Amino acid sequence: MKVRNVVIVDGCRSAFSRGGVGKFEATRMDEIGVQIVKALLARNPKVKPTMIDEFGMGNGARAMDLSGLNNISRMVGLPYEVSNFFTDRHCASSMECLLRIAMAIILGQYDCGIAFGIERMTREIGGGRVAAPATKVSGYNPKVLEKNEIQRNLAHDHFEYFSTPIPDWVLDSPGNASMVQTAQNVVEMYNMTREELDAFTVRSHKKLGIAHDNGIYKDEIIPVEIEEPVFDEKRQWVEDAVGPKMIFDRDECVRPNTSMEILAKLPPVRGIVSYSEQDLRITAGNSCPTNSGASAVLLMSEEMATKLGLEPLARIVGWGNGGVKQQIMGMGPVVSTKKALRHAGLEADQIDRVEFNEAFACQVIASLKELGIPEEKTNVNGGSLGIGHPLGATGCRIVLTVAHELRRSGKRYGLATQCIGAGQGATTILERMD
Repeated sequence: MKVRNVVIVDGCRSAFSRGGVGKFEATRMDEIGVQIVKALLARNPKVKPTMIDEFGMGNGARAMDLSGLNNISRMVGLPYEVSNFFTDRHCASSMECLLRIAMAIILGQYDCGIAFGIERMTREIGGGRVAAPATKVSGYNPKVLEKNEIQRNLAHDHFEYFSTPIPDWVLDSPGNASMVQTAQNVVEMYNMTREELDAFTVRSHKKLGIAHDNGIYKDEIIPVEIEEPVFDEKRQWVEDAVGPKMIFDRDECVRPNTSMEILAKLPPVRGIVSYSEQDLRITAGNSCPTNSGASAVLLMSEEMATKLGLEPLARIVGWGNGGVKQQIMGMGPVVSTKKALRHAGLEADQIDRVEFNEAFACQVIASLKELGIPEEKTNVNGGSLGIGHPLGATGCRIVLTVAHELRRSGKRYGLATQCIGAGQGATTILERMD
């Protein structure tokens, strides 16, 4: 069996809207997806629809307007012979689509495919940020504590991936903790201050504001036509009202004028607790917002790209998936990245650019510490604290963003990584095409 190189030819996305009260509220998300995929095909005229072998859709919540697995690929005019699949790996759903298609191309099964991700984080999951009420460790019964003793031993035995051991109070905490609770656990495990988290957040928004103003994302974001939603005085969407048509082309949650003073006024997220009796430090400011959006990446064998006279952005050279205790969900990228580096035959100091999904400021800070990657290489044009994190769309977005950044900077190796709900991580490593 011949093993081939797989390349990223191109990709694009919508700007990401705010969930619940954002610009996409009155527009069906499959309509947004159709505009994105049609734009991707239109700007790559050498790639005929008949050349596409596979279309993969990643989505984490399955909103009603995204329930048909074949809808978007068929709606954009792809032939019926193009196969379709749906993948749900929570936050890494579209990255999973991308890697599944990439592996098929590497093994010679396919020559070309489109990985696609889309999410509406409003009506189907209720906004998703509020934490479920937590349970104090002292409320556990002996059977649960006995089970946790086993888990505790296993966790310590398996810790070649981390320099910082998981404290027992984390292992004894509820395994079904909300994501914001897992962030508080990570903060306490790594002794991070509220000021440290907020300072990272300010830097992220400011970098993103500069990047938008300088047109850094112009090759990535496709303007989409939407119906402007109408909201009542309580900021509830008025479904029967019809707003005017408008063009949406800028991420809606960018706050370049935010400051330490503004962030300091925000209270901790409701529902989280401290299992080691510390201050609560996770706020809406140092957490990513809820969002809606779509992204797509065009993949191809390097042989086919050369034959068509295309100039791909980057070559995929490694990937990895990994798991951690759910109580420290945000640390999943440490395991997946170390696996991906091994797969690519690279060391962390060879990575020039990192696009790290900023689900929470704390998990980026802690993961970079464990990986030995400096912040200066990471999210150089801002991250998800301002761009947003529409679950299923994020995987393709961060791979695309780092691919464009490699071309802009002339650097060689880039890495895209993200944490995943329930305690996982996913990582893809790229090499810039000369």
